[in-house]
Amino acid sequence: MKIMSWNINSVRLRAPMVVKMMEEAQPDIICLQETKCPDEAFPFKVFKRAGYDHIHVHGMKSYNGQAILSKMPFESTAIHHRVGREDCRHIAVTVDGIDIHNLYIPAGGDEPDPNLNEKYKHKLDFVDEITAFFASHYKKNNKVIALGDFNIAPHEHDVWSSKQLKNVVSHTEPEITRLLKMQQSLNFTDAARHFIPMDEKAYSWWSYRNRDWKVSNRGRRLDHIWMTEAVAGSLSSYDMFSHARDWDKPSDHAPIMITLN
Repeated sequence: MKIMSWNINSVRLRAPMVVKMMEEAQPDIICLQETKCPDEAFPFKVFKRAGYDHIHVHGMKSYNGQAILSKMPFESTAIHHRVGREDCRHIAVTVDGIDIHNLYIPAGGDEPDPNLNEKYKHKLDFVDEITAFFASHYKKNNKVIALGDFNIAPHEHDVWSSKQLKNVVSHTEPEITRLLKMQQSLNFTDAARHFIPMDEKAYSWWSYRNRDWKVSNRGRRLDHIWMTEAVAGSLSSYDMFSHARDWDKPSDHAPIMITLN
């Protein structure tokens, strides 16, 4: 089973890119974030023609939004509202006995102070709530995958310069502490770091502000795929498709994918 995650940054604008990636990588399941599309306008037909007959969406106009596209039938679907908001940041499906949670954690604005920046407070509260959710709804031997755009790069080599970014939102200590606590809630395996040594740089996002993203290579690993031990035993590969960042009018995120045997 191949499972892909991709912040697509407008599904209607980039649906052809999703189909192109479907054809190239042949994922069984694709989890999209930041679809920016109300459900009634979602391009269902485009993806069904590509062979993804099972689609679970929760979207809104212009902001946020998520979708899970699958060749395999869903045993169940769910929509979760977080921190008292209905802003389309957490959906889930069960496929082949595995609960897959698609998350779009808030970006958090620019000022890393919850007393001055409500967006940053929202982000911290969101991660706290998700952590409590996993700890209360599951046991560590359950089959669970958590993936998506977490908007946090937790480790030193998940960013181009940990020293220069230590006070920049996405790599601040309060965010990192909370994300690692979320990981510990079910002893999740981080698929990327399962294969990539901790002292090796690994990114999934490069800013649009960089004129030549490959030359500057000032990336961050904001996108993640985690799994509980009951799933991690089947993990055979992790891939990050950075070349998609070079496509015409791309998302600023690259797709990432795991393969389970």
